[in-house]
Amino acid sequence: MPLHVPPAPAPALRSVLTALGSPTAVREARTPSLRAAQGPATAELPLPVHVLDRITAQGLSATRLTGWRFLIRCGDRAVAAAETMLTPDGWAFSHFFEGPYVASTERALHQAEALQQPYQARLLSVPGLYMLTLWLHGDCSGDGTEGHPAATDLLVPLAPAPPGIPAHRPFRVAELLPVLTHRATPLPLLGSPVLGSPA
Repeated sequence: MPLHVPPAPAPALRSVLTALGSPTAVREARTPSLRAAQGPATAELPLPVHVLDRITAQGLSATRLTGWRFLIRCGDRAVAAAETMLTPDGWAFSHFFEGPYVASTERALHQAEALQQPYQARLLSVPGLYMLTLWLHGDCSGDGTEGHPAATDLLVPLAPAPPGIPAHRPFRVAELLPVLTHRATPLPLLGSPVLGSPA
């Protein structure tokens, strides 16, 4: 099934393309692979980045849009990513970065393309657990900037994932959210639950 990638705001894309075309911005970035890339670099696969601010005991969650992330491709692979942020003047380029999340995002997107059901691709960050997931949202008609994880949506933890949560395994939100709730509110006498372990 085709994976739906919501269109990024035009100013966000323009800001990334401007930064990519700036030798100063590329040279000052802490991304050796981007600086060493041969040939033209392109900004692809814009993904809205949502942050999961809190998880309640009932499993309800609140998310907020914090930016758009673009994979920077050179040749046949992603060498870095570009992050944009919302400022009082609109969307603006924030920074380039590289590291394991770039390759992991690309891998998770390929996995998602092989699923039988269509999804809209987003990123969901859980700062309290230092966790980033590919959020596969069931409503493909939305613009990608609003909404919260539905129980039937899929979350694919990106590598490196927190201990006990396997990376690149799709989980229904209803399955993963209770584990995240326990992790976010650790009990004094019990350890963190491990996904898939017997009760």
